[in-house]
Amino acid sequence: MEKILITTQDEFADYKITETLGMVKGNTIRARHIGKDIMAGLRNIVGGEITEYTKMLAESREQSIDRMIAQAKEIGADGIVCMRFTTSTVMQGSAELLAYGTAVKLEKK
Repeated sequence: MEKILITTQDEFADYKITETLGMVKGNTIRARHIGKDIMAGLRNIVGGEITEYTKMLAESREQSIDRMIAQAKEIGADGIVCMRFTTSTVMQGSAELLAYGTAVKLEKK
């Protein structure tokens, strides 16, 4: 199987888990940008979506998932189950986004 299947569930409907390989993870740490903070502050006054941060978080999620998939491929996984995201503050103005799950070998049912 070339493509890594990912689910937040503990199994796939069409596949049987034949082996559990262990936890895989991918993370990224992003810092806020002063220019974006100014725009976000202005938007906070008038209301509305803070698109600068929405875009930054979307990019962070994709990068974290890509790194998690790369780790899963390195250990020969076909899929990742129980995938989750978590965030934490690293220092003032920056945060980590972590994607993690359990790498598994799969067989079509």
